[in-house]
Amino acid sequence: MTLYYQDDAVQVTSESIRVDGHILRLPEITYVWHARGRSTLGQHSRKLGRGVLVLLLSLPPLVALLCVISLAWSAQDRGNWTLALIVLAAFAVGALVLAPFLELPLGWLDRSYERGDRMHELWVQHRGHDILLLSSPDALRFGQIYRAVQRAVEQQEDR
Repeated sequence: MTLYYQDDAVQVTSESIRVDGHILRLPEITYVWHARGRSTLGQHSRKLGRGVLVLLLSLPPLVALLCVISLAWSAQDRGNWTLALIVLAAFAVGALVLAPFLELPLGWLDRSYERGDRMHELWVQHRGHDILLLSSPDALRFGQIYRAVQRAVEQQEDR
């Protein structure tokens, strides 16, 4: 018996597929496909939150750029570059000090992509009936399971 994939809820072997306690024997599966399911309200809110987070992360650099341009413009008019360079140096040091704190919001952004923004559905044809085997918003996990099921069915056909 070959194990293709296993986690807490799913196990794909060369003999069967187990999903949440339901077991389908591999010789009885004739076709495998995937579809995109409907998005949930939580997934829509995650997209909105992701957009707000990107906006909040983008605004401070843009405001700083406007301040630098304004400062350089006014320093050119007055001919007082010393004060402008001191302020620019203070901005640069402040940016370097605050840069490590970007790890937290960037981690939130990364995790929001991991959770997915759409449901992925894995369907199989078992004994002539179409069965929804798995529905998951996690694109990475879904891809691993889908590929494992495909390999198992392909190996079964070769026998």
